[in-house]
Amino acid sequence: MADFAGTRRAATLPTMRIAKGLAAFRIFVGLVWLGNALAKVVNQGSYDLGVVSFSLISRDTARGLLESYTGPESNAIAPLKSLYRDLVLANWGVFQWLLTAAELAVGISLVVGIASRLGPLLALALIFPLWVMVIDNGRYLFEWPLDIVPLAILAAVPAGRVWGQDGKLAARFGDRWPF
Repeated sequence: MADFAGTRRAATLPTMRIAKGLAAFRIFVGLVWLGNALAKVVNQGSYDLGVVSFSLISRDTARGLLESYTGPESNAIAPLKSLYRDLVLANWGVFQWLLTAAELAVGISLVVGIASRLGPLLALALIFPLWVMVIDNGRYLFEWPLDIVPLAILAAVPAGRVWGQDGKLAARFGDRWPF
């Protein structure tokens, strides 16, 4: 009879390392979303910390981006361009706060690891239509996939089960916990 004890340990250790790597990846992506959400809360996009200065996407910046995506120089797909111009931008007073709340939800979901597949799905729902709308605007080829691919990976795997609340909820609800 074969001894599988050593094999099982060898197979388990890398699996946990991969899970921890995905958890770290999840937290990093969550911090990016949370940072941009907090920039929207205070509506400040430029920061100077002395040793480093950087920009985040504030509510005003988000509006400016949408205006450029839907403007006369844009090659955006007409139905999406019209939807964003006539609905979202026309009602920016409401939509700016919906966007802020959605980004906060994505960031918290990923950082805390709760509903950690739902957060990336919400993020994809926010940015995928924009990506489709401006795909022909002469952007850098890999700019949007850097947003979409990490979110797609995090939506596909239960990355919140390690270093996250999803692990506790999965232990309690078993297969009924989908995240």
